[in-house]
Amino acid sequence: MLRNLIEEILLFVLPFLVFATWLIATKRNPLDIAHWSGWKFGLAVAGIMLGIASIVAAGLSADRHTGAYVPPHMEGDRLVPGRFNDRP
Repeated sequence: MLRNLIEEILLFVLPFLVFATWLIATKRNPLDIAHWSGWKFGLAVAGIMLGIASIVAAGLSADRHTGAYVPPHMEGDRLVPGRFNDRP
């Protein structure tokens, strides 16, 4: 779960990092607030859209199980992990 949260945060920050890199490449100071004033909203929207796109892509490419879920249970003295029973 933490990995998913970190990935979403990094995707949100990515447009800001690209813009800062562009400022450095054009020999502007990325710490000067004047360079960021007109771009903050657009960069935030781009970051949110990247996050939403990654969530949708993960949802569309996830494995789907059609069988019933068998929860973890004990068989004798052995714990059998939960699984999907894909047999019809």
